[in-house]
Amino acid sequence: MAWSPATAPVRAMAAHAAMLLGTEAVSASLCHGGDLSRVITIGLARGGSAIAKTGPAPRIEAAMLRAIAAAGAPAPAVLAVDDQLLVLECLADTGRPEDAWGALGRALATLHACQGDGYGWPDDYAFGPLAIVNQISRAGHPASSDPDWPGFWATCRLAVHLPALDLTLGRRIERLIAGLHDRLPAHPPAALLHGDLWGGNILVADRRVTGLIDPACYHGAAEVDIAMLGLFNTPTSAFFEAYGPPAPGHDQRLAIYRLWPALVHLRLFGAGYRPMVAGLLDRLGV
Repeated sequence: MAWSPATAPVRAMAAHAAMLLGTEAVSASLCHGGDLSRVITIGLARGGSAIAKTGPAPRIEAAMLRAIAAAGAPAPAVLAVDDQLLVLECLADTGRPEDAWGALGRALATLHACQGDGYGWPDDYAFGPLAIVNQISRAGHPASSDPDWPGFWATCRLAVHLPALDLTLGRRIERLIAGLHDRLPAHPPAALLHGDLWGGNILVADRRVTGLIDPACYHGAAEVDIAMLGLFNTPTSAFFEAYGPPAPGHDQRLAIYRLWPALVHLRLFGAGYRPMVAGLLDRLGV
């Protein structure tokens, strides 16, 4: 076979993916990124190519990608999946989010228009070794018959980190949690969220969004995705013209919602992210 250079684990992963597709792999190469999972491009004996990736729960990720596509937003088609591997359609990726802010605004508005009956997701998920708890009851707290949004955010997105934080940061998070019902709306629409929306998870070609990838979906306030997007990127007015204007109080809520990815980065990648967490808490006055 005319393999491109690849390590034995990459070849084994490619062979597994091809088996799921009912063909053989003729090449395999690592994709860029892949901080929390291995992602490869494989060439197929029957022609064409596909993306294969590991992950904490390939079947759950497949369900998330299918939900994004069913909502009408761009996502790669799921070609095959088992407990170890997810095989996806290979999409064009020749641009940057900065080339397609208007298109991203429209795609995100379409995604968020798909609403659920409550907050969270049927399954827990993970960023690599770090659990994402998507139900209050699974975070060790009883779920009320009608859990509100501040309760979900406090329990599943902030309090879950407390055992891993130093005393100073932990006490500041606890103070924020104590007043969260005064800072967040009680029952915003339960929009379908991508859940990890930053530039690296947005595929762009020819000034259009070809796919939203690597989701960590759940239902919640739509501002969560916008907050994450603005943490490492800077959406322009074209994005908001296409998506819709921010609601009053948007800026203060964004700082609350950015705390979750900031805490995730602190726990996964180390103390270099502590100033980000502390800065957000400073902004919130806790």
